[in-house]
Amino acid sequence: MFWIDDAMLVAGVLLLLGVVTSKISARYGIPMLVLFLGLGMLAGSEGIGGIEFDDPIQAHAVGSLALAIILFHGGLGTTYASIASAWKPSLVLATVGVLITSILTGLAASWILQTTLLNGLLLGSIVGSTDAAAVFSVLRTGGFALPPKLASTLEIESGSNDPMAIFMTIGCIELLLPDPATPGHLLLMFVKQMAFGILFGVVSGYIAVWMTNRIRLDTAGLYPLLATGFCLITFGMTAYFDGSGFLAVYILGIVLGNNRVVFQNGTLLFHDALAWLAQIMMFIVLGLFCFPMKLLTFTVPSLGIAFVLILIARPIAVFVSMLPFRFRWQEMSLASWGGLKGAVPITLATFPLVYGLSGAEEIFNVVFFVVVLSALVQGWSLPWVARKLGLNLPMPPNPPLQLEINSLQHVDGEIVDYTITDNSPAVGKMVRDLGLPEGATIALIARQEEFIPPQGKTILLSGDHVVVVIKGGAGEPVNRVFMPEAVAET
Repeated sequence: MFWIDDAMLVAGVLLLLGVVTSKISARYGIPMLVLFLGLGMLAGSEGIGGIEFDDPIQAHAVGSLALAIILFHGGLGTTYASIASAWKPSLVLATVGVLITSILTGLAASWILQTTLLNGLLLGSIVGSTDAAAVFSVLRTGGFALPPKLASTLEIESGSNDPMAIFMTIGCIELLLPDPATPGHLLLMFVKQMAFGILFGVVSGYIAVWMTNRIRLDTAGLYPLLATGFCLITFGMTAYFDGSGFLAVYILGIVLGNNRVVFQNGTLLFHDALAWLAQIMMFIVLGLFCFPMKLLTFTVPSLGIAFVLILIARPIAVFVSMLPFRFRWQEMSLASWGGLKGAVPITLATFPLVYGLSGAEEIFNVVFFVVVLSALVQGWSLPWVARKLGLNLPMPPNPPLQLEINSLQHVDGEIVDYTITDNSPAVGKMVRDLGLPEGATIALIARQEEFIPPQGKTILLSGDHVVVVIKGGAGEPVNRVFMPEAVAET
């Protein structure tokens, strides 16, 4: 056999196990991050798989590629409405919050590990940000919903706080090198990270929208690949100019996801699958890079650093950052507990290894331990904490079917699925009495496992899913027919 044959066999087995593992996570509430990392460690040199992998440069490359895809997908699912309601607290959390968390954790790490203050601050900077993959995973697939403003704040924070964490990590590394950087150089680096990340993300987003709607491809399957190409180009171009590629692809996803483009639903479904693949691949590879026997030697100091990070540094940072925006104490408490760590800190922990810094191996192992502990303790208990704080909302029921206009050019219309709730204006009414505006037609009614062809005398019940074909411009009047008044106006 050629080496690629063996590689494909191993990759297929790991991918299959990763998919099955996600089912275990959904059933028993174990964070997927932990299961995927555990799968990687089992497949590694100290596990039953015996796969040798100890290249920090390759681990960093895999982590960066996967995070770019995950953040792009996260942006596709972030609406302008959620940004409008939460961009201010999110921005403060993504900057001031990360700074406070990093400094407090770094001070504790330097004392616990008996290392230099700069080494401690480097470790604190690495674990200072929340992880987009972990937060998106818990909030979007955790079986519960949070108040919209709080959920939007946590998601936007996790998608936009990487530049601050990267800036602080690289800044500490620059100061630890034989020829340390000047404060002016570090400040310029931060400004470029933020400015070019925002600029390239916005510009690339509108170019992607314009091109997608005008290129008129002959094959539908090429449209999702077009979006992926824009994601990779945006990341690479932004990084070339020393900007934050992670921030850029997140903004690119937001712009692309909030504008009507050809084959939009197909593109979203494709990138949902691609983000899952990236998440599985990333955590398994980072698990392969970890050596459990070395990890166990740092148990005691890692527990101490995790204690400070989870119970002291993150809560202080959250309360300082969110208090001016009039969040309730329950919401701030949940935001403190929802500061999940994941692949970003582990990927950043490979930086000291790449630069060959003294104590780099100790930093990596401590960070890995802290991330796993954070995912286990916080990720597993987040639904329970939300329940105790009275913040867990019921998840809206998933529609039993989904229809889509599969057109290879821009169509002046859309298909919308409405869920009829107890307080919907349409509940208990016949279809002929709904008063639908011109340009709107009910295509299908789904009731539990039954499809009901709509007729004038058909009565809508609570829990029904009504699929409506809407011509351009009729969306708002249709919303008022099916949605509660307060929701329809937002």
